[in-house]
Amino acid sequence: MNRGLLLRFENLLQLHGTCWQLRVLSSREVSGAQWKPVQLSARPVGSLLLHPQAKLWPKHTLINAALPQCRHLATKEETKKKRKKIPLTRGEVEIRQRMTVEELAQAMGKDIDHVYEALLYTDINLDSVEPDSILREDHIKMIVQKSGMKYKSAKLKEEKERKNTDAVKRPPADPAVLTPRPPVVTILGHVDHGKTTLLDSLRKTQVASMEAGGITQHIGAFIVHMPSGEKITFLDTPGHAAFSAMRARGTNVTDIVILVVAAEDGVMEQTIESIQHAKNAGVPLILAINKCDKPEADPERVKKELLAHDVVCEEFGGDVQAVNISALKGENLMVLAEATVALAEMLELKADATGLVEGTIIESRKDRGKGPLTTAIIQRGTLRKGCVLVAGKTWAKVRFLFDENGKAVDAASPGIPVEIMGWKESPSAGDEILEVESEQRAQEVVAWRTYAEQQEKMKKDLEVIEAKQKEHRLEYEKRQQQLAHLTWRQRKAVMYKGNKDLMFSRPKERTEVDENTLSLIVKGDVDGSVEAILNILDSYDCEDECKLDIVYFGMGDISENDINLAEAFNGVIFGFSVKANESIKKLADKKGIKIKLHNIIYKFIEDLKDELNSRLPPAVVETTIGEASVLDTFSVTVGKNKIPVAGCRVHKGLLDRKMKFKLIRNRDVIWKGYLSSLKHHKDDVQVIKTGMDCGLSLDKNLEFSIGDEIICYEEKEVQQPTSWDPGF
Repeated sequence: MNRGLLLRFENLLQLHGTCWQLRVLSSREVSGAQWKPVQLSARPVGSLLLHPQAKLWPKHTLINAALPQCRHLATKEETKKKRKKIPLTRGEVEIRQRMTVEELAQAMGKDIDHVYEALLYTDINLDSVEPDSILREDHIKMIVQKSGMKYKSAKLKEEKERKNTDAVKRPPADPAVLTPRPPVVTILGHVDHGKTTLLDSLRKTQVASMEAGGITQHIGAFIVHMPSGEKITFLDTPGHAAFSAMRARGTNVTDIVILVVAAEDGVMEQTIESIQHAKNAGVPLILAINKCDKPEADPERVKKELLAHDVVCEEFGGDVQAVNISALKGENLMVLAEATVALAEMLELKADATGLVEGTIIESRKDRGKGPLTTAIIQRGTLRKGCVLVAGKTWAKVRFLFDENGKAVDAASPGIPVEIMGWKESPSAGDEILEVESEQRAQEVVAWRTYAEQQEKMKKDLEVIEAKQKEHRLEYEKRQQQLAHLTWRQRKAVMYKGNKDLMFSRPKERTEVDENTLSLIVKGDVDGSVEAILNILDSYDCEDECKLDIVYFGMGDISENDINLAEAFNGVIFGFSVKANESIKKLADKKGIKIKLHNIIYKFIEDLKDELNSRLPPAVVETTIGEASVLDTFSVTVGKNKIPVAGCRVHKGLLDRKMKFKLIRNRDVIWKGYLSSLKHHKDDVQVIKTGMDCGLSLDKNLEFSIGDEIICYEEKEVQQPTSWDPGF
């Protein structure tokens, strides 16, 4: 027998004996010890057993040498105990509800692309996913599992409800402290019916001549002193259709409305709107029928037309005073003023002139030297320099007060219009003014209002997100029904292939620019003007023709920042009642930026429509040059080819070989293109005039029929106008 086999056999026998001894000793010497791999002894077991002196080695040496070759199996209870003691730290992700894509990537220690790739296996439309998009909890868990990790829910931290620190109006004042105040009268009516001329005549100044185009562009607030000593605060609101919000704002702070209607025009669109504003505000009306000095004036027709809108004059049994006036010639103006004072006395207008100030912002603008300025009507308290005011999300420490003539004043009592200087930012027209105790309190109020607005915005965003997720869920379920006949693996493969290409066109990486887009930077003189322009732009409904993108809007003159924005977005700057100095104009010319400045609202809109028209693709218009009829057909042989030829007679215009032609049969156009030949008595010609016969062939071998019409025409590109109608 081979000596090698014999030695191997002895080794096996001795190893068997050793293992039996180890099983006996293990219950006593290594009981309960779970097997762990250790470094092998320097002397192998095989050589140990073959060595003649192996029997003299102690038992624990044999055990230590042979222990790595054996495995002690632990009981299930011991394994469970060990698993409970060892916490899972590696490959574990702490998740919570409403995590964004970016937050999940950070929690997993991965980049955003990893999360996008995992989303390919879900029903989410990657085209609408941004880094700040919120993921559903089941999607979060699936992404973690697909990444070979485990998840655990984070402990929810209950956010303490923030205390409301907003400023509020004071409770109603004690009637004993109320004092009479001037009435606030708003003049409303249709554009160019003479509102500003009326106010001009009342206060003996040339307001209308200062307005661009004779049209009021924003609210003017003035005090008129009557001969009897009474004061009346007048608000002159724009009559143009674009300034509907300004008229509504005027009626909200007024006591009496004077409705101006031109005697020759009668009731117009903005007249009806003004009546509705007065009704909504619950303000009494006085009817001023203007331009009664004109031959075509018909005051009685005006009164009858107003009956259809529930404005009933006193002579028809109603309670509305009607006064026939001529604002231009100053006729019956005192009668109108006395009617206003009489109505104010009946209303018993009083206010509390003590305590913290309350008021309403009528208009807001920016001045280069003075900063943000606001025109306001004081409704309670007395405003003085040094008062700390809050309006909207900004505040002011009053530095100066000015009257309607720009003269500095020390105080403004209820019912008095005043211009306020000292605002940190420009508040919005219509904002409520409240006085607070200190600057610290003002900052606290502004912080709360900013926080409340953010919470409201988050709530609205959440509603939109949930609606979008529901829509995607329905699409996913519909797609799943279409794939119901496939196996699970086949469905996942189809979804992955369908979504794979979307990963390379995520919104954050798309940079394509639509050339058919008009980017606008809008600047206005006052907040109300900007508001009116934005309201007009909101009515734009021709996105399929040209997209309208408002990059920035604000108050003040054109600045270098506006030029840089226009350059970045390839936009156009539109300014209303603002200026651009020479350095700004030169910078715009250098960068190729258009600056369009206007002082009249309808010219502003016309220029905007022209700019939109320039962005539209031109329309191709066909102009007919000549017409001919096919009288006979024949063919000529050129080489090996037979070419169809039509014998024609021109009955209108002329045929020019350089122009395009079309072949009409039974009123259907069957061919368009150029002629391959045009002949007259076997001679090649360029032009065939009316009444002449000719033979022609097309650049395509089409068969002619007697009675076909040949039309010679010219194509011209014509700029097509936009279909957007702002409504005026």
